[in-house]
Amino acid sequence: MEGAVTSDDRELIDGVLVADRASIGRAVTLVESTRGDHRRRASVVLAELLPHAGSAHRVGITGVPGVGKSTFIECLGLHLIDRGERVAVLAVDPSSSRSGGSILADKTRMPGLAAGDAAFIRPSPSSGTLGGVTRATREAMIVLEAAGYGVVLVETVGVGQSETAVHGMVDHFLVLMLAGAGDELQGIKKGVLELADMVAVNKADGDNCEKAELAAAEYRRALHLLVPATPTWIPPVVTCSGLTGEGVPELWERIEDHRGKLTASGEREQRRRVQQLVWMRSMLADRVIDRFMSDPRVLTLRSALEEKVLAGELAASTAVDQLLDSVGPE
Repeated sequence: MEGAVTSDDRELIDGVLVADRASIGRAVTLVESTRGDHRRRASVVLAELLPHAGSAHRVGITGVPGVGKSTFIECLGLHLIDRGERVAVLAVDPSSSRSGGSILADKTRMPGLAAGDAAFIRPSPSSGTLGGVTRATREAMIVLEAAGYGVVLVETVGVGQSETAVHGMVDHFLVLMLAGAGDELQGIKKGVLELADMVAVNKADGDNCEKAELAAAEYRRALHLLVPATPTWIPPVVTCSGLTGEGVPELWERIEDHRGKLTASGEREQRRRVQQLVWMRSMLADRVIDRFMSDPRVLTLRSALEEKVLAGELAASTAVDQLLDSVGPE
């Protein structure tokens, strides 16, 4: 059961709803925490904020290394602010648990955007699994939407499953690419292109314009080989420059066009409902694991079993069976 709303919770909730930046920061920190008491309080706060969230346009952005995501996101964010939008930037970076992650320098990588009152930039937690970081990002999104941010840009910094995770929490998934030396399609996972609602060849400026157009043509041919996720929308391929801003307003018009078409067909609402169901299942799995791992019987037995596995005295599968049996038979 959800707990009662305390006076401290109410103060925090009210602060978020009037877009007090200090309250927003505290609320996001709360939902990122993995402490049990913080998680219980976060559930109460999120339940109160949820009715005020959901209207923002959620855009996921991924890209190959060196594609210029930070420069592009800052350029897009500033363009949106000029249009009167309030913009939040969140990141999903499971790799930061190993390396510290350059995402921790987000505010210095986007100084122009970070300086504005209409923007809020939040790096991913500095450690944790993909599931934990994804949970924190999803819940931070609720806080920021309740605070009135009309556009939430979710950047994937890590590799592998992080693209799928971000796709599972946004309305539009944008894949940034680079023009190369004729090998544009090498190293591109088919799965990433299948997720794309649009592909944008970045750094289309100066002497690189012609190469960018040639690369865009390659990506269009590649996308034609894939079956679109919906008959309502054929993913376009565009060129742009996060450095000069060329093509960025037109790119945003395409994103708005996508939103309009999916809203009219009902697919946007359906997509969000499916995302909520997937999120529920993911949260259930995470909480079952957390509850199991914190069970005193497991804690008592786990260390001894790990030592035996490490010494080669016990098979890993046998150790798992013993841990599961310690809390009850199948």
